[in-house]
Amino acid sequence: MIGERIRDKFAASRRRGIWMGGWAPLGYEVKDRKLVVNETDAKLVRSIFQRFIKTGSATVLARQLVQEGVCNKYGKPIDKGILYKLLTNPVYIGQAVHKGVSYPGEHTAIIDQKVWDKVRAQFQTNPRKRAGNTRAQTPALLKGLIFGPTGAAMSPSHTRRRGRLYRYYVSQTVLKQGAADCPIGNVPAAEIEKIVIHQVRLLLRSPEIIVTTWRSARTALKGLTESEVRGALLEFEPLWNELFPAEQARIIQLLVERVEIGPAGADVRLRVSGLASLASDLSTVAVAGTKVAA
Repeated sequence: MIGERIRDKFAASRRRGIWMGGWAPLGYEVKDRKLVVNETDAKLVRSIFQRFIKTGSATVLARQLVQEGVCNKYGKPIDKGILYKLLTNPVYIGQAVHKGVSYPGEHTAIIDQKVWDKVRAQFQTNPRKRAGNTRAQTPALLKGLIFGPTGAAMSPSHTRRRGRLYRYYVSQTVLKQGAADCPIGNVPAAEIEKIVIHQVRLLLRSPEIIVTTWRSARTALKGLTESEVRGALLEFEPLWNELFPAEQARIIQLLVERVEIGPAGADVRLRVSGLASLASDLSTVAVAGTKVAA
């Protein structure tokens, strides 16, 4: 009977929005048995919500937060698991939850309802569809890198047919002089980008590049081993499809020097020197992951 009364009192208190103890979420502190907003942490929480809306990927955002050394109030890096809990916690919109039912809380909300609804909508969207929608808004991946058989740059272009978007790279020779002056006037963007991405992903897996990456990164990160760099690069491979398109474009710009289109096919020249910058990013993530595990 005592246990039943305690549970009833607890439920009644939650229905009134009273904080009933436990770990305070990031952005709040407990004072006089009430949740009080910590403005410094609340600013971080709002930033995380906005960044998720922008990136559309919890995986990518979690990687960024770990790389930046962002932690919750208990000193734990905000990895993917913690990030999901943060983004789905109704406490942030001023609600108290008991057994799956939400009640108006007595604490102040940190997140605006419109922002909360946008995040909820992102989670309800199929991940593949969400990634596709994001990529559709991304600038051309090979802009400034791709050239036609005459040596002229090829510019991104697109057209719509029956509501479907078709993207191309069109030679400047064609745009300025006409199709007769260029043997290859345009190429489908998706196909040539797929070829270039495949070459880059092969590059990141190759043993010689792993060694080059390690030699470049160990000067900045003392004690970094070749096996740690290999693990970071191999882990990066399956992550590619989940990367925010702007990040994919940044990596392509780092690693691709020039793409030449000719009658015999495409010649992709890779910029190995750009690997040093990528190595620094990946190695930082690897070291941060080691600290998390510790």
